[in-house]
Amino acid sequence: MSEHIDSIKTYTLIFLALLALTFITSTVAYIDLGPLNIVVALVIAVTKMLLVALFFMHVRYSTKLTKIVVAGGLLWLAILLLLTMADFVSRGWLAGT
Repeated sequence: MSEHIDSIKTYTLIFLALLALTFITSTVAYIDLGPLNIVVALVIAVTKMLLVALFFMHVRYSTKLTKIVVAGGLLWLAILLLLTMADFVSRGWLAGT
């Protein structure tokens, strides 16, 4: 079974992109965006997660079964986030506040 090997240039560019995204994350943390703070933080975190999974974990060149398992994990994460946010939003309904 042959495995794909990325060049050092690719790994360096991904590493620099991860460093830049980390810098952006820490910079945006000091800016008050109101309710968009969470959205921006999640977008940056998902972007970093995708870069790590696709390039460093080699999901980009994996079999379809591996991609399905990764997609299933992301779907489960989305379900958990959706249920958590639904609970958080509906907290005040029963308290009458």
